[in-house]
Amino acid sequence: MRIALLHHSAPPVVGGVEAVLAHQARLLAEAGHAVAIVAARGEQTHPRVPFVSIPLADSRHPVVMEVKTELDAGRVPAGFEPLCARLAAELAQALAGFDVLIAHNVCSLNKNLALTEALRRLNGAPGFPRLIAWHHDLAWTTPRYRPELHAGPPWDLLRTAWPGVAQVVVSALRQQELAELMGLPAGAIRVIPNGMDVAQLFKLEALTQSLVRRTRLLTAVPILLLPVRLTPRKNIELALRTLAELRRTAPAAALLVTGPLGPHNPRNIEYFDRLRALRSELHLAEAAHFLAELHDGYLPDAVIADFYRLADALFLPSREEGFGLPVLEAAFNHLPVLCADLPPLRALGGPEAAYFSPDADPAAVADLIRKRLDGDPAYRLAVRARAELTWEQIYARHIAPLLETVMASGGQERRHDP
Repeated sequence: MRIALLHHSAPPVVGGVEAVLAHQARLLAEAGHAVAIVAARGEQTHPRVPFVSIPLADSRHPVVMEVKTELDAGRVPAGFEPLCARLAAELAQALAGFDVLIAHNVCSLNKNLALTEALRRLNGAPGFPRLIAWHHDLAWTTPRYRPELHAGPPWDLLRTAWPGVAQVVVSALRQQELAELMGLPAGAIRVIPNGMDVAQLFKLEALTQSLVRRTRLLTAVPILLLPVRLTPRKNIELALRTLAELRRTAPAAALLVTGPLGPHNPRNIEYFDRLRALRSELHLAEAAHFLAELHDGYLPDAVIADFYRLADALFLPSREEGFGLPVLEAAFNHLPVLCADLPPLRALGGPEAAYFSPDADPAAVADLIRKRLDGDPAYRLAVRARAELTWEQIYARHIAPLLETVMASGGQERRHDP
């Protein structure tokens, strides 16, 4: 599918809509679509997403600003019609051959009403792409814009449902506002929220990103981090048995063991073999991840730090520790600590950590983890955001189905439950 994204400006121009534009373009390109960004200001920032400049699409172009000054005062100037005609011609040329056009805020804000009118004239014309109006803001429902709006054309374009256009808003509030503004049933307006790029937010290392993809880590709930070498004194078998018990009520739970084999004892190879056999016996092949199987040698410190930011809890069932640095690292990452009740670990964790015996019943340890996390509002919010509000989830759950519906319906959205 050939898909164009339209806005007044685009990355690297800084702005909320511009950032959304960049993420959507990346996701669409990664899904195999041919994608272009059309705007006045910006440049190509993704190797597979060309940038097409239409200078008069800008909200700050001198000609556009001159026309807007008159429009804001309630007058349609003589220059409005020629500007509309020129923009319509340039849009038609730039968008020839595209299947879908996603217009961000062009149909809802009065930043460049000539661009809005040009798009209205082209909508539904033979060969013009099917239009998705993506509304982040609504001029007619925002008090600061109301002095600039007046009854009649072209201002009414911003509160009119154009024929055959799929309507998208970014929140339930905008859905309610747009439904009332355009006289549409709420179910005819899709709510597709903005999302979060986890790799960008945490500045994840390239190796971290690769390991996260290979383990499908961001689909796990909760993510338990065990940053230790593979040696018997780390008591990793208790971690595996605890994970198996935890998955009885949290079937997406995962354990991440970051370290390599211990360097000084050849019997560690035998221990690793026993751990893998136990993992298989407990049916944890997709849930217990030994990064030593995915990467040779020690992971860089920066990658280990990444996993502290991604995890939901530190789980440390060691039988012996001289100090317990992971507890301190978890503290600096605001990570809940669940660890064996050893004097060095208790000295670091104090009353804020949760403790268990290295010989504890795995079911009891799983219950301790469950209670500790379920009582943490920050954890519950993080889990919900990770499940619903990463850009990858938003693309899979919302954007891809929208494109299928628009193409199947010829652009005319059917009513559906939001």
